[in-house]
Amino acid sequence: MRKRELKNMEWGLLISAIILSIIGIIALFSATQETGYEEFQKQIIWVAVSLVAMVIVMLIDYEVLVKISPVFYGIFIILLIAVLFTEPINGASSWFNIGGFSFQPGEFAKIFVILFLAFVISKIQYRYKEDINKPTRILIILATVLVPVLLIIKEPDYGTAAAYIVALAVILFTSGLDKKYIIGTIILILIAVPLLYFFILPEHAKARIDIFLNPESDPRGAGYNIIQSKLAIGAGGLTGMGLLKGNQTQLGFLYPKTTDFIFAVIGEEMGFIVAGAIIIIYVYFITKVLYIAKTAKDTTGSIIASGIAGVFIFHFLENVGMVMGLLPITGVPLPFISYGGSSMITNFIMLGILLNISGKRQKTIFVK
Repeated sequence: MRKRELKNMEWGLLISAIILSIIGIIALFSATQETGYEEFQKQIIWVAVSLVAMVIVMLIDYEVLVKISPVFYGIFIILLIAVLFTEPINGASSWFNIGGFSFQPGEFAKIFVILFLAFVISKIQYRYKEDINKPTRILIILATVLVPVLLIIKEPDYGTAAAYIVALAVILFTSGLDKKYIIGTIILILIAVPLLYFFILPEHAKARIDIFLNPESDPRGAGYNIIQSKLAIGAGGLTGMGLLKGNQTQLGFLYPKTTDFIFAVIGEEMGFIVAGAIIIIYVYFITKVLYIAKTAKDTTGSIIASGIAGVFIFHFLENVGMVMGLLPITGVPLPFISYGGSSMITNFIMLGILLNISGKRQKTIFVK
């Protein structure tokens, strides 16, 4: 790797990810004391493995990754089909359990779906001179994402499926989608949402929406988790109750506190200052990702960075929003902070791709 590429890389992204990971590890230390710090210890290993995976991806030109993406896209479609036949965990068939390791193909597939989207769109734009706005071309792009999305919904995992859709939306916007399609999509969503709610969504999905609108309607049942989460954040105040001292966290009222509600643990024990700092870091991180999308050396790099930005935007807003009672609970992890090997490795691989794209830019070309 050339010195110019190393100089061009947005190292602020890596620094941000490491800071978030350290905060997450500290929060997990506090949240797992009654279980012998098992998840805390595993998370340290996942971060180390993720950093190695990130470095490997950094050393491979992203254009090479795009070229081989059809193969991996096909592999992960097969895995997403196969995982449907596994034993459900918490009502969802989303994981392969291999020994002591749980592998979630829906998480890793994000990477290769985005890369394959870049492959498909770049081919369309090359052939049709940057124009993707014919219905047949848009249908090809949509089909690329809808296949894994439908399989993930079948698991069911609506949160992960939504991350794919947001990534697709950001990519299409970046690729020059005509305004008429954007307006048409908004109208379609407005029509589809009530139809989905009344006629398609299963009862447990409807319950999550109902509880989001009125959690106090079932305070000991479906509304319990969000009520406890809001109590935890409120109790933290400005500086928090202190590590190992949070009432909701340590007395077992907050669940699942190592994954979905890790931000509530941070809010309760570390307070508004740390929780607010996390939000600022995420805003900085996402802004930098969008900047990489804007300044990438080619359309392919721009599309990839846009898709990754969409994934991070959704996970950040949805996780923080649901923990604070502002959005329905979907069970998506908070990037770099929530416990989970599949999520952590996926996030750092995407970070490695972003550093790769930023390194290929020409912003220092006139510097001697």
